[in-house]
Amino acid sequence: MLATPWPAPFDDEDWWFELKWDGYRCVARAERSGLRMWSRRGLDLGDRFPEVAALRLPEGWVFDGEVIAFDEAGRPDFQLLQAGEPATYVIFDVLESPAGPLVSAPIEERKGALEELELGDRVLVDRPIRGSGIALYDAVRERDLEGIVAKRAQSRYQPGRRSPDWRKVALRRTMRAVVGGWLPGDGGRRGTFGSLLVGLWDGPDLRWAGAVGSGFDHRTLRRLGEIIAGIERATPPFVDTSSVPRGARWCEPVVNVFVEYKEWTRDRRLRAPVFKGIDLDPAPPLWEEEGPDQADF
Repeated sequence: MLATPWPAPFDDEDWWFELKWDGYRCVARAERSGLRMWSRRGLDLGDRFPEVAALRLPEGWVFDGEVIAFDEAGRPDFQLLQAGEPATYVIFDVLESPAGPLVSAPIEERKGALEELELGDRVLVDRPIRGSGIALYDAVRERDLEGIVAKRAQSRYQPGRRSPDWRKVALRRTMRAVVGGWLPGDGGRRGTFGSLLVGLWDGPDLRWAGAVGSGFDHRTLRRLGEIIAGIERATPPFVDTSSVPRGARWCEPVVNVFVEYKEWTRDRRLRAPVFKGIDLDPAPPLWEEEGPDQADF
């Protein structure tokens, strides 16, 4: 189940409010040997996060949550997660018990079942607050966290669907995009790239969305630079390059990334985009899912 973007926080006693985490969304089934883990698109995450897959949780339960890594200040850090830092599984929902599915039960009942379980180390249970979304949002903003998610107290779990019964209010927006080229770097980035040129698939066409030039550490610059140099091509993969900066070089559009941004501009470009990490999901990022809508203008 996916949350619908919402423009502002609100207070309502019929809603639960919890943190929006900065990691990999993960559904996990607890088995005798550990956890079977997969992303919301069905990608197996067990090999990527073996320390989480090895957890022994109550057998027969299926959880929904987020795999995250914490920085020294105790804040989620997506780049640390990608760098292989030890991960933690934050659980915010339970979808099935040994007695059967729970998706038809209201979230209040599912949260109650989750609270009764003993889950051990490397697992956190997200404990929401009721009614006070604005106060939680203010606290999140003060700590420079990702945002909040509001969930209607009587909402049922709808697998794979985006529902207005779950609403996310993000301080920073995050999207998936595909790399179609780069601008060569200079100065301290000479020999690698200065910006990644990213886009979204609109049917068979790849539409350019912007140039991402910040958010890279030295390790990522080297790793990504080697990857895109190895898939360089002579022609642009984007359907329209009239507004792409001069000097661009092109690559096969096969590497997906996460990008954080402030907003979409009126000419459908990303404002203040920042690289967040490489996306393990091979599914193509689509304009209809990741691109702007009327609420952005």
